[in-house]
Amino acid sequence: MSTSIEIRAKDGSGAFQGYLAVPECGSGPGIVLLQEIFGVNGTMRQIADYYAEEGYVVLVPDLFWRQKAGVELGYTQQDWQKAFGFYQAFDQDLGIDDIDATVQALRQRSECSGAVGTLGFCLGARLAYLSACRCDVDVAVGYYGMGIENHLDEATNIKGRLVLHFAGNDEFCPTAARQDICVALQERDNIELYTYPDVDHAFARPASEHYHKPSALMAHQRSVTAFRQAMGPNYDLSMLWDKHCEYEFSSRNVEATMATMVAEPYVNHIPTLTGGVGATELFRFYKHHFVDSNPDDTQLLPISRTIGATQIVDEVLFSFTHDREIDWLLPGIAPTGKRVEIPLVAIVKFRGDKLYHEHIYWDQASVLVQIGVLDPAGLPVAGRETAAKLLDETLESNGLMAKWAQSAHQSGKSA
Repeated sequence: MSTSIEIRAKDGSGAFQGYLAVPECGSGPGIVLLQEIFGVNGTMRQIADYYAEEGYVVLVPDLFWRQKAGVELGYTQQDWQKAFGFYQAFDQDLGIDDIDATVQALRQRSECSGAVGTLGFCLGARLAYLSACRCDVDVAVGYYGMGIENHLDEATNIKGRLVLHFAGNDEFCPTAARQDICVALQERDNIELYTYPDVDHAFARPASEHYHKPSALMAHQRSVTAFRQAMGPNYDLSMLWDKHCEYEFSSRNVEATMATMVAEPYVNHIPTLTGGVGATELFRFYKHHFVDSNPDDTQLLPISRTIGATQIVDEVLFSFTHDREIDWLLPGIAPTGKRVEIPLVAIVKFRGDKLYHEHIYWDQASVLVQIGVLDPAGLPVAGRETAAKLLDETLESNGLMAKWAQSAHQSGKSA
């Protein structure tokens, strides 16, 4: 849910526009999203919508309005030249005043639950830092900011939480600048500084030639964690995941399963490359190749669960009788009637109160050994022993290592 709203300038010089994105639930903590030098373009709106899906009311002010209202540039060479022109003419102090006005406007919105933070990229990252120094914000997050090292004397004013993400190869914030920032800020309990090695400026922007997905994902998780800790909203991820699994394995209701997920989710069973990307493909996968493909005696025995701000890591003992072809686990293999028990790990990511994706891992070699289609002789693989040792760590270790007995004599211990 998005719209454009008007924000009054603090100095009485006029009004400027802001793009407002609201979560599906209709309310939440606020984030003022601060633009790159390209204006409030499609990238900024996508980020706003992304964080709205995380549960935030996001307002993106047009910070170049004093030069030209509605600046919206792409990433061609010509647009880069225009963007640098706007950047060079930008009055930073008036920009901070406009950000403060945006923070106040967002706090007054009925959709905003009260707490407000800032999030910025490139130019917006420096402005996010300065907003932490000069404005009443609960948390500020900045990606690959430039020029922050020139304003470190203001850091004593930071009262909320600050998270800064740096690119290791960023020419706009070179090593010397990062070192100055770290020396000044790293000892503060309310400040987190992260550098992503071997990536460049704009590593978190999908349209960038420097986009680096692993670093972008890690940075996003850290950012949302900071927002959650400082402002909420906090969701019962454990309950949400349990309900999802109930629909998958107990009531076997595909529609209810999909209703627990975001509009465009994905599932990836790593060992077999099965699952689906997007609602249409994932519904097809669940409907025809997963929910009703699982044996009736399928069991998931919880071993451990780690709950973070944005994801769950579940360790379970997964067991079943291979009494039918199981498309997602053993595609193309006829039923063998064998009982299988395997340790299984699920990394489940959420956006807001909906599942975004599942990464599921298990030892496929152990499954193949247990159903009798892989001979373990001479191979470093094991069958049901892997499940047994998960439950009883005192069972034999290192039995597959031929040199294990030799090291006993070398260390003076018995095998």
